[in-house]
Amino acid sequence: MKGKNVLVTGGAGFIGSHIVERLTGECAVTALDNLSTGKEKNLPEGAIFVKGDLRDSDMVKKTIKDADIDVIFHIGANASVPHSTEDPRYDFETNALGSFNVLEACRDSDVEKIVYASTAAVYGEPVYTPIDEGHPLHPISPYGASKLAGERCGLAFKETYGIDFAAIRIFNTYGPRQPRYVMYDFIKKLRRDPSFLEVLGTGGQIRDYCYVSDMADAFVLVAGHGNGVYNAAGGSPTSIKELAELMVSIISPEAEIRYGGRTWAGDVNTLYADITRIRELGFEPKVGFEEGVRKMIGWFEGV
Repeated sequence: MKGKNVLVTGGAGFIGSHIVERLTGECAVTALDNLSTGKEKNLPEGAIFVKGDLRDSDMVKKTIKDADIDVIFHIGANASVPHSTEDPRYDFETNALGSFNVLEACRDSDVEKIVYASTAAVYGEPVYTPIDEGHPLHPISPYGASKLAGERCGLAFKETYGIDFAAIRIFNTYGPRQPRYVMYDFIKKLRRDPSFLEVLGTGGQIRDYCYVSDMADAFVLVAGHGNGVYNAAGGSPTSIKELAELMVSIISPEAEIRYGGRTWAGDVNTLYADITRIRELGFEPKVGFEEGVRKMIGWFEGV
C-alpha cells in the first residue's frame, strides 16, 4: 500500500476515518464524505477532504480522476437499519446506486483495487452459526438488501470488466467516533440517567463485536492481497445482556437494567461470524472485548 493514491468513501465517518488514519503518512489519502453522519474533524492532518455525495456520478468520477486513485476503500453508505426501513429509497440510492457509481467510474480509470464494505445483514437470520461466507444470503431489511446489491454488482464488474474487487462483510464494529448503535446508545442513556438503563429487545440477541482499529486492519490486509468475500468480526459472540451488564458495571454499577422486549423492524437476532477465511489471510483481532469496551467508554468520557 505504501505510496499509493487511496480514496476512502465515507472517509469522515466511523470506520472510514480509522482507515484514513491508518494509511495517512504512507499513502496519499483522499476522504470523500457527504457529512450526513461523518465529521471533518475525524480526519487526521495530511488527508485530503472532498465533500460530495455518492449519488452524484459526475462528482465521483472527477474525484477518482483528479487524485489519480490506485485503491478505493468503499465504506460510504447509509449504515442504519432503522433509517433504511423509514426511507428505503434514500438507502437504495446511496448504497446500491452509489456503489454502482463508484464501480462505473473505475471502468475508465487506472484503479487497481476496490475493497467494499459489505455487511453481516446480507445473511438475514442465520440458518446455522457461526456464519461462514457460504451461508445463504437472505437479508430481511432494506439496508441488507441494498448492501448485497452493491456487493453483487462489484463481483459482476470483476467478472465482466476485470476490476479487482473484494468485499468484507462487516459484523458489529465499535470504538471511538462511533455515532450510533447499541454501545453508543447505552453510553448516552447512562449519561442522561445513571440509575437506569432501558434495553431494546430481550437481551438475548447475539452479536460478534470487532474493535474499530482491528476492522481497519482487516480492510488494509484485504486491499493488499485479498480476493473475493470475507467475514470480519472479533470472533467472540456476546449477548446484548452481557454487554449491558458489562457497560453498567463500568459506567454506573448501581443502575437498574430493564429489557423492553421489542426491537426495530429488520433487526436480526443472531450474528456470529466464522472468520476462518480472513484469518488464513493473516487477520487476527488484537483488542479484546472488555478492553475495547473500556477504551470506547474512556474516549466518550473525553468528548
